[in-house]
Amino acid sequence: MLLPMCGIVGYVGPQQAHDVVIAGLRRLEYRGYDSAGIAVIDGGAIASDKRAGKLANLVTALEESPLPAATTGIGHTRWATHGAPTDTNAHPHLGEKRRAAVVHNGIIENFVTLREELELAGHELLSETDTEVAAHLLEVALTECDDLTRAMQATCRRLEGAFTLVAIDAQDPSRVVAARRNSPLVVGLGEGENFLGSDVAAFIEHTREALELGQDQVVTITAEGVEVTDFEGHAAEGTRYHVDWDLSAAEKDGYDWFMRKEIFEQPRAVADALLGRHDGDGLLQLDEVRISEDELREVDKIVIIGCGTANYAGLVAKYAIEHWTRIPCEVELAHEFRYRDPILTRNTLVVAISQSGETADTLMAIRYARQQKARVLAVCNTNGSTIPRESDAVIYTHAGPEIGVASTKGFLTQLIACYLLGLYLAQVRGTKFGDEIAAVVDELAKMPDHVQCLLDSAEQVYELARTYAGTRSVLFLGRHAGFPVALEGALKLKELAYIHAEGFAAGELKHGPIALIEEGLPVFCVMPPRGRDQLHDKMVSAIQEIRARGARTLVLVEEGDEEVTRYADELIRLPVVPTLLQPVVATVPLQLFACELATAMGHDVDQPRNLAKSVTVE
Repeated sequence: MLLPMCGIVGYVGPQQAHDVVIAGLRRLEYRGYDSAGIAVIDGGAIASDKRAGKLANLVTALEESPLPAATTGIGHTRWATHGAPTDTNAHPHLGEKRRAAVVHNGIIENFVTLREELELAGHELLSETDTEVAAHLLEVALTECDDLTRAMQATCRRLEGAFTLVAIDAQDPSRVVAARRNSPLVVGLGEGENFLGSDVAAFIEHTREALELGQDQVVTITAEGVEVTDFEGHAAEGTRYHVDWDLSAAEKDGYDWFMRKEIFEQPRAVADALLGRHDGDGLLQLDEVRISEDELREVDKIVIIGCGTANYAGLVAKYAIEHWTRIPCEVELAHEFRYRDPILTRNTLVVAISQSGETADTLMAIRYARQQKARVLAVCNTNGSTIPRESDAVIYTHAGPEIGVASTKGFLTQLIACYLLGLYLAQVRGTKFGDEIAAVVDELAKMPDHVQCLLDSAEQVYELARTYAGTRSVLFLGRHAGFPVALEGALKLKELAYIHAEGFAAGELKHGPIALIEEGLPVFCVMPPRGRDQLHDKMVSAIQEIRARGARTLVLVEEGDEEVTRYADELIRLPVVPTLLQPVVATVPLQLFACELATAMGHDVDQPRNLAKSVTVE
């Protein structure tokens, strides 16, 4: 079962905890959730409120019945796992005597056994959640030792699964205590105040200094400081870092949707992904790749793993890496990878692509790969996240925060990172001459301008999207590196417009999919550049076939290519780029189309139904 990441906020300091926590939860709304709640400490008691639905429901309730003033508090936005999205099942959950309050991300796998144990001991549990079990266990331990940190350590030793727990003690307003196992948690380091969050967005308004926790660690925050231990109580350390984006980066900046803003940030994002990647002599340098050149020369197979959009980036990477390095390259869905007993050796390089760096399936896959002695390289956007930390090497994409659930600049920068990896391997292994690599790098350097050119003509795509606001199905066709573009275009429509959309390799048409063609059906066709003459001609033939059967052909084709003009109902012109790099530019109009179509249909573009930004429980 795949489940998305919930949002967590914790605070200790001089400010009103209610204000800090609610503001933090607002910053985390992009993750997807179905209830929200808050708890603060007031005069030796826990005061809390929680509501099903959007955060606005909780805010309205608090306006009608405010919580008392307090300077210590925790908050949560929940995506239902155990138990329906109701007021009762929302977090925080309190212990039997209402001394401890807990919020939780993840799944406690042995909660049924623990619940039975508690009920036999006379505990009355009010909800259907695994979280309430943790709250009761924590309070039992707290009663025994009268120390929230030690109680958290003892509780975590009993839990199985993936979890982040954050707790307060009614009798100790000086601290918030949290723990993590296979679920993200970061500390915000302030002056005279400290913060906890499942993401730095929770506290970026207050501080840009952060501390990333390691596996199986407990952190205690007070207004004066931060203390980290392991589950056994031994002193431990987190990893301190500076957040290199500020509050304005998480705001819409005048756009109607975060997603639209992020589409238009792509020229800058692509430029940042390329920044500092070669030295004065023109040689590629990937400083985060901590695998030696000798080890890279020994690689005899590459396996790329990812989910959703990251998987499609991997499919593009396969074309480029195999062409440039002549190393066999496989692309796997991360959630299927370890269950099919893949053949891995010390000479296998596993490339894990994850925007958040916390994707549960991908994380489990790289752990499996490392057990099999394969080397692992992560492609990731989030500094300090779990997947890069547990990999042998990393290429950060430097896309900045991506708030919209549907990935845009995350995808384009993943493509850039994969191109850089392929070129770096070609350089190390000598499969491409230096001038050949330099020529591709020069073409990559032009990509920000190419993307900007497409964005400057966005209105053409918007107008086209509004024309199809009533359609119930759209198909996408591509050949070679255009096939993953077709898959990505279809995924964006599924995510945002909630309509049937499928991407096909155009060569598959006669093997079944052509039966779907009917009068008026819109079909996006990604034309290969003219440099791929054989594929170009075959794609023209495919377009003729579907148009003859009534399809509306929406053709993405490079400037100057007139051969397909007579068979296109709509033409979207792309900049002239090398075949392997075309996905960077071909994807952009499809992003614009999906965003505008969903807007015209009245959907929430940033928070599509049933989806969330990160999937962090397997």
